[in-house]
Amino acid sequence: MRDLVACYPRFVSSLGWLADLAPERVRPLKRVEYERLVSEGAFDDERVELLDGVIIEMSPQDPGHSGTVARLAELLTRVVSADKQVRAHAPLAVSSESLLEPDVAVVPRSDREEVHPGVAFLLVEVSNSSLRKDRSLKSRAYALAGVPEYWIVNLVERQVEVRTRPIGGAYSVERVARLGETISVEPLGGLTIAVDDFLR
Repeated sequence: MRDLVACYPRFVSSLGWLADLAPERVRPLKRVEYERLVSEGAFDDERVELLDGVIIEMSPQDPGHSGTVARLAELLTRVVSADKQVRAHAPLAVSSESLLEPDVAVVPRSDREEVHPGVAFLLVEVSNSSLRKDRSLKSRAYALAGVPEYWIVNLVERQVEVRTRPIGGAYSVERVARLGETISVEPLGGLTIAVDDFLR
């Protein structure tokens, strides 16, 4: 929470009572604590994820969002190598205080089911109402976790924002791929994906 407060002053200003706590501070929820709450059914009726120790409600999925996720997950499943696994809306343990659920993730294939994966080759968020969060908070979390490539499928502007080469809490290279163009995914061995194959 301290990192969240330092980096996102608007978040702090929305919690006017936070300043009145000084010198005490809000204690972030640890991932293992959140996972225990999940296993006990605390959020069975909610779509939430843990970001920097804070439980965040996830945006509802409209048909365009869910359709795009399904097409991209199916496409990647057909083309990635056998040592990799494509997961949709599944938890990724990006830090000790974050357990996020990217729309699509390509992770190392593993038989271990007692822990969530903590490494990914490619993460994708499909965005309309969540665009601001995906460009800032999610991007920072994924960059800090060292995820080599992160896509924001921007349904508002019908384009894919490709972010690569994480350094600290930011991606040092950003580009936009539009309909009619292709994306070469270096962490997947230079695999080429056509934007038209998943974005309508």
